[in-house]
Amino acid sequence: MKTICHFSALLMALSFFFCRCAADQHNDTTYSGLKKVNFEGIVHGDSTHLFVLRNPQGAELCMTNYGGRIVSLWIPDRSGTFRDVVLGFDHIDEYTAKPSSFGATIGRVANRIDHGKFILDDDTVRLDINSGEHSIHGGASGWQNQVFTGRQLSDSSLLLSYTSPDGEGGFPGKVAVQVRYTLTADNSLAIHYTCKADKRTPINMTNHSFFNLSGDPNNTILQDSLYVNADSFTLLRQDLITTGDYWPVAHTPFDFRTKTAIADALGKPGNAADQLAIVQGIDHNFVLNTQRDSTRLAASLYAPKSGIQMDVYTDQPGLQVYTGNMLDGSRKGKRGIVYKKQAGICLESQYFPDSPNKSDWPSTILEPGDTYSHVCVYKFSARD
Repeated sequence: MKTICHFSALLMALSFFFCRCAADQHNDTTYSGLKKVNFEGIVHGDSTHLFVLRNPQGAELCMTNYGGRIVSLWIPDRSGTFRDVVLGFDHIDEYTAKPSSFGATIGRVANRIDHGKFILDDDTVRLDINSGEHSIHGGASGWQNQVFTGRQLSDSSLLLSYTSPDGEGGFPGKVAVQVRYTLTADNSLAIHYTCKADKRTPINMTNHSFFNLSGDPNNTILQDSLYVNADSFTLLRQDLITTGDYWPVAHTPFDFRTKTAIADALGKPGNAADQLAIVQGIDHNFVLNTQRDSTRLAASLYAPKSGIQMDVYTDQPGLQVYTGNMLDGSRKGKRGIVYKKQAGICLESQYFPDSPNKSDWPSTILEPGDTYSHVCVYKFSARD
């Protein structure tokens, strides 16, 4: 009798073990099909992970702490079917093997700085050069290439932290960075960036997610319609540095003050049409009319194939619109899909590009004792 009892107990224990393993295996796969184990690694001596946020409606955000990257964003379409609306990769190695900005938290300074230098307190600050003759996105040691410390605050909220040392990328000052991501009950992704520095230094953070609201990157974003609440944009030189001039969007391909199909805008003649040729599409900063009020709509993107709409709210003065012009089919993303030209669009809240060299523009300089604060909300809905 005692042997039978021991045997029964053993069977129960084994049953529990295998059920637990099966549950763990199930939990290792996200709603969007990512495997958590594929994001376990070591980069620069630090551990990388995949963090999963969910809300009660079934939406899901997956992020890796390598570069503070959004890997997938699972959102319902007009029929209630969930779709992954950002470009990304299935494995951490795809991010580390070939540096890129897919989904990344960008800093210390987003966008380009002319010849990688600027004047601060009468001294010339010289930065890493990583884009022709210029510096872009903080240089080779930009925050998209660093490992953040991740702390999941709740099922729907994640805090990523990083300390940028004095001199990183050539920038002065030690900077303590925190970024909080929250997936709200109304299917909004709220991002709140904060920084503190021990020396005067420029800060201009953003997120570099490529959105494809159709949920299928085999489709381009050309048939999507875009609204941007801006009366002007900043002109580019041939080397992609801002000239320092604002240009009215009226009578140009950059007029998105009423929702316009992106394909129609790119094919529109008129003033400043030569700006499209410089970057083979749009990769320009728009001067927002929102007066840094995050309750006012800054931009809206709608995909007719899925019915998914994304509204953008921010307290920043500018929005970089990038139509994925340099996606060239050389990268294969999630589900084995090749990312071709204009497979995604970036809507990046920010200060204006090259602001450290433009004294008339809103200043990016963070003073010791002050806090850099930046809010951006991507609100998702679906309609016919």
